[in-house]
Amino acid sequence: MGLELYLDLLSQPCRALYIFARSNNIPFEFKHVELMKGQHRMEDFRKVNALMKVPALRDGSFTLAESVAILLYLTRKFKTPDHWYPSDLQKRAKVDEYLSWQHVNIRGKGSKLFLTKVLLPLLTGQPLPPEKLEEVTEELNVVLKQFEEKFLQDKPFIAGSEVSLADLVALVELMQPVGAGYNLFEERPKLAEWRSRVEEAVGKKLFQEAHEGILKAKNFTTDEIAPELMEHFKHQLLKQTGQN
Repeated sequence: MGLELYLDLLSQPCRALYIFARSNNIPFEFKHVELMKGQHRMEDFRKVNALMKVPALRDGSFTLAESVAILLYLTRKFKTPDHWYPSDLQKRAKVDEYLSWQHVNIRGKGSKLFLTKVLLPLLTGQPLPPEKLEEVTEELNVVLKQFEEKFLQDKPFIAGSEVSLADLVALVELMQPVGAGYNLFEERPKLAEWRSRVEEAVGKKLFQEAHEGILKAKNFTTDEIAPELMEHFKHQLLKQTGQN
């Protein structure tokens, strides 16, 4: 049994793994776990990841959850080019610093905007209050400013002159609000230029392929969601967006 990656490309961390593996010619079997159909909650998938989340990895009898852990496993197992996770102590520390910070900041605020703007109105059947959208947009804007000033600064990439895991993880997260119709790059030239460099580094065609689904998110309909999961998703979304 070869390497298997359990992914849904609607998920940001799944896209990071998919792009990383493909751009580094890592052989793997793509196991599609459709989140909207609740396949991450099925018994077969629980044997791979008892946490019932994607992404997940199976390599023979070895299984692994959590996207950062999987990315690091792949860099070591397949000895990918050094720039992805630099051997230089300080450059590696910069990658680690971003990966430690991003989860509740870029990921947290970007996901919240996506959930609030796209999925919540779909599941509740109610239009989104303008003040709520303004609130979550401003929360995202705060962390985008921090990202530019603290992590990107005037460098081509987060760790310096070459692309790293930090850049890939950052960009796939920032594409989630774009999928919700909020083009956060439009009035941020530094961020837009960095995005172009990251896309060029991994391959524009591959990057676009990985994002085809999420960029159609505004067209989601309720019939794409398993009926038995509608109330569960609705409850979780209300909780995550602070509306219950």
